[in-house]
Amino acid sequence: MKLLRLLVLLFVLPVSAQQGGMWIPSLLKGMNEKEMKTLGMKISAADIYDVNKSSLKDAVPHFNGGCTSEVISSKGLLLTNHHCGYGEIQSHSTVDHDYLTNGFWAMKQEDELPNKDLEVTFIVKIEDVTNKVLEGVAALTSEADKQKKIQENISTLSRTLPKESWQENKIRTFYDGNQYILFLTETYTDVRLVGAPPSSIGKFGSDTDNWVWPRHTGDFSLFRIYADKNNRPAAYSKDNVPYKPKHFFPVSIKGVKENDFTMVMGYPGRTQEYLPSYAVAQIVNDLNPAKIEVRDAALKVQDGFMRKDNAIKIQYASKYASIANYWKKWIGETKGLKKSNALAIKQKFEQEFQDKVAKSGKQAEYGNLLADFKKNYTEIAPYALSRDYYTEVVLRNTELLSFGYRLFQLEQVYNAKGEQAFNDRKNNLIAGFEDLYKDFNANVDEKVFEQLIALYATKSPKQFLPASLTNADTKKLTQEVYSQSKLTSYNGLKELLNGDAKTVIERINNDKGFQLVKSMADSYLKNVAPKYDELNLKNIALQRTYMKAILELFPNNRIFPDANSTLRVTYGKVKGYSPSDAVIYEPMTYLDGVIEKYVPGDYEFDVPAKLISLYNNKDYGQYAEKGRMPVCFIGTNHTTGGNSGSPALDAEGNLIGLNFDRVWEGTMSDIHYDPAICRNIMVDIRYVLFIIDKYAGAKHLVDEMKIVQNKKK
Repeated sequence: MKLLRLLVLLFVLPVSAQQGGMWIPSLLKGMNEKEMKTLGMKISAADIYDVNKSSLKDAVPHFNGGCTSEVISSKGLLLTNHHCGYGEIQSHSTVDHDYLTNGFWAMKQEDELPNKDLEVTFIVKIEDVTNKVLEGVAALTSEADKQKKIQENISTLSRTLPKESWQENKIRTFYDGNQYILFLTETYTDVRLVGAPPSSIGKFGSDTDNWVWPRHTGDFSLFRIYADKNNRPAAYSKDNVPYKPKHFFPVSIKGVKENDFTMVMGYPGRTQEYLPSYAVAQIVNDLNPAKIEVRDAALKVQDGFMRKDNAIKIQYASKYASIANYWKKWIGETKGLKKSNALAIKQKFEQEFQDKVAKSGKQAEYGNLLADFKKNYTEIAPYALSRDYYTEVVLRNTELLSFGYRLFQLEQVYNAKGEQAFNDRKNNLIAGFEDLYKDFNANVDEKVFEQLIALYATKSPKQFLPASLTNADTKKLTQEVYSQSKLTSYNGLKELLNGDAKTVIERINNDKGFQLVKSMADSYLKNVAPKYDELNLKNIALQRTYMKAILELFPNNRIFPDANSTLRVTYGKVKGYSPSDAVIYEPMTYLDGVIEKYVPGDYEFDVPAKLISLYNNKDYGQYAEKGRMPVCFIGTNHTTGGNSGSPALDAEGNLIGLNFDRVWEGTMSDIHYDPAICRNIMVDIRYVLFIIDKYAGAKHLVDEMKIVQNKKK
């Protein structure tokens, strides 16, 4: 009998353990549906994706191109993360009306705040168009010609395939160019802010707790989609009405427990699960450490200013959070790749790959792939490192340099297209720069510049440095740039751009800040970018062939396509984990933990007085679990950036939480998913409802929702 039980256990475990992967919702029937049923799902694949009737996909729009959101009422009420709506919350905030600090709640629809340039995009239909995209490609020999032909085909198909006037055809590549899929979409641009908790709830723990577990963050915000009288997308108008969704999620307050089935739907941004070991080694040893050091320096400067000046804190809040997010992610990713021995696992797979190539007689087609990868990644190393330094210092983390680079691009427009194109771009720049300078502080940026330009001059590969930075006195250079350049203020920028093209070009070329940017950009574009692009194109071609070979030689493996910001489904279970020896994490956190972390007056761990009062009185309404208020939980769902705001669903397709992060030890899941330590972090929907109802007094919003009760005993 014991032997029989052991055999049953050995048979069941591999099946039940099939988690991880980011799957295309239109292709779930078969293996995925069986796995999901084994894990406990009670709905069907057709309930998740259907073209002819409403399905779960109809309630999961892409939020502003970078996050995910979900519709939770028949009146277009939209839920996403606080950090996804952070820019909008910040844009409506002033020192007198500080919604970041105090929160915002629209008590009636007329109070909901419109947002410039905010949009959400729904998926209408998903269709494989691989054969149409690759038509005429196989006959071409050069990789550049192949890519050009593919882009021409995509452009033609996007324009000519059937769609309504308010819809858009978007074609995306999968499996590194071995498959192409069409997404028919509808984008709504009238999206209004409805509610947001104070940052002391929505961003509780801030950067210290970012990417870690246990977590106690109420990371949510509420918006509403508006449409015209025909329920179609329309620009903002007072005449618009709340959007009527094809589907919205019922909200379950039944609660969750360990080993419950969970499913997350969303738009994961980018993963690289099938990189060769040579690429992973370069990321771990060279690229991540360089980017981490640059952002670490920028963050320390900004943090120092933000702690001393509330106006600067408001200016830099969103930027700081954005910089810190991937800084900490790269640190965790590097540690996780080392801890999970990802490099050795890749190398072992590559040996198995070579054996399969040999046994299948495919040496001519696939035999040199890994050797070519090794050669290319060795050759690209200094160019890739220089590229990352240039991107991090010039384009992302030093604002004066990024402003100057836009003027550099303006000059290129004039040289390539003439004065009319120049004037059009110039006018757009002047308008766009106004918002950028609103959140710019020259004193802060000067100190950031001083730190980062020193790193650029000393750590970036010296053979690619411009003369202006070779053996440069970076402190003196900093003082000269920020005392002489007009780029340090919006008025100065407008002064630079005042006049005809010839006058402007002459004036910007006499500006100290622009001169530095131009020297750096010229050096990069002449000495780094061409060779990097050449080698990277070779790697793209190799990766496509490598992926084709993996699909061909490992037909029984669970091979999902890398994330590319398209709608995906990932499934797993509520599950704790052990990050290190003798440390075991439980899968749920409670409001008790918020109070334990409470540090009065601290910008990361302060707690609103009302929340403390609700805790002390145990005034949790219908949202408590055995007298405690749940806050967050973790699961084995395979997520990444872009899944922020994704709905966490139960076995029946009800909303039970809101995805917002991953655990630090598992951030390497973009490159290597390890079910032992990779966990996604979700806000428990009961905490969201508790904050809306009991804390904010906005029960009218809860009343809009379809609440599923029947609490578990």
